Amino acid sequence: MAERPPFSLLLPVYRGDRADFLRAAIRTSVDEQTLPPDEVVVVEDGPISPELRAEIEAFVERATVPVVHLPLPVNRGLAHALTAGLEACSHEVVARMDADDLSTPERFAVQLQRIGEGYELVGTGMLEFSEGPDGSPVLGALRLPPAGQEEISRFARFHDPFNHPTVVYTKAAVARAGGYLPMGKMEDYWLFARMLSVGVRAANVPLPLLHYRVSSGAYSRRGGRELLASELALQRAFLSIGFVSPMQFARNVGIRGAYRLIPEAARRQLYRRYVMRSA
Repeated sequence: MAERPPFSLLLPVYRGDRADFLRAAIRTSVDEQTLPPDEVVVVEDGPISPELRAEIEAFVERATVPVVHLPLPVNRGLAHALTAGLEACSHEVVARMDADDLSTPERFAVQLQRIGEGYELVGTGMLEFSEGPDGSPVLGALRLPPAGQEEISRFARFHDPFNHPTVVYTKAAVARAGGYLPMGKMEDYWLFARMLSVGVRAANVPLPLLHYRVSSGAYSRRGGRELLASELALQRAFLSIGFVSPMQFARNVGIRGAYRLIPEAARRQLYRRYVMRSA
């Protein structure tokens, strides 16, 4: 059986997050894990609310694992926060987690086993959920990414092959690809494409090991002119490094670009039909 390496949990927080959601994210990704992280790095991406600050301080006070609390003075976006957080991580292996999602208890045990087998980037499936009027969870759709290296590579030419909040990776693999770089709201896809381009050994676990919180504006945020501009910049970047062919570039701009501009109701239907698999 492969020996599992120690790992850090990297958890960015910004002013739009809620203290109760953060509490649940920490509970499920630290306290309830069958294989808890060896360290937690909490990055404050700019000023946050007093409630969030109090929640972080309470966690630092009670934590049973070392906690690095890294406040950044200015909100510069997720890519900058993750870059700063990666530098603060003591361990070579780093697990990602957002401040409003929930991990299943076996998540890290499963992913770290794959890392121990020699993989450098391991994602998982995720199950959407929201909160009903009474606060109870309402399960949505299941997103299962491609599992094997070849399937991931093919899929990546048109879709992001990883669910970003689910990934575990090595710092060396991220650095080999040049780290997180600005790309609108698509820094994660740009990073993963470059990681695949430099030969990072990657896999996805086809199980929903993370529950992804969906807000009422989830589908509106997947469209609009700002996201279209990011989409076009991303596709040009893919073409510049040879990640997509000219024909694939034209296809992606036509289909993915149009998706950003269609009405929200139509975008919701297409997303659920072609991206999600019903749970």
